[in-house]
Amino acid sequence: MEKWDLYNAKREKTGLTMQRGENIPKGLYHLVVSVWIVNQQGQYLLSQRHPDKQYPLYWECTGGAVLSGENSLQGAVREVKEELGITLAPEQGKLIYQFRREDMQDFYDVWLFHADIDIKEMVLQKTEVVDVQWVNQDKLLNMFQKKQLHPLITYIDTLIS
Repeated sequence: MEKWDLYNAKREKTGLTMQRGENIPKGLYHLVVSVWIVNQQGQYLLSQRHPDKQYPLYWECTGGAVLSGENSLQGAVREVKEELGITLAPEQGKLIYQFRREDMQDFYDVWLFHADIDIKEMVLQKTEVVDVQWVNQDKLLNMFQKKQLHPLITYIDTLIS
């Protein structure tokens, strides 16, 4: 079972933890990351969510909750390794977006990495991801407009600017 650190509204660790699935106490937050990977052709790596998950079959960048004891970057690198079998170099990550989401009770960090990875070399986590694809900026925007991307990806202008 996943354990998460809890933070106050100033993004300071409180010393409290919780298990995934428990209700987050009012006024506290946990940390969530998303990771965008861009290749040399300027294409973005998208993964398709498993049909049994919330937001089934939507396309998204890889991400998830940061585990207790991890920082945002460590959580980002771990999530990509778990879900796609890709090992990213932490020093190559760039934090491009941060937001406190009141409705989700989380701090949401978005990381950008540049990497060229052959889809055939990826090892998809069967319970999380059913497909992957590289898309160019036009297709990404088209998927956003057609609501094919995960609905919580609302910051697309930050990514492509």
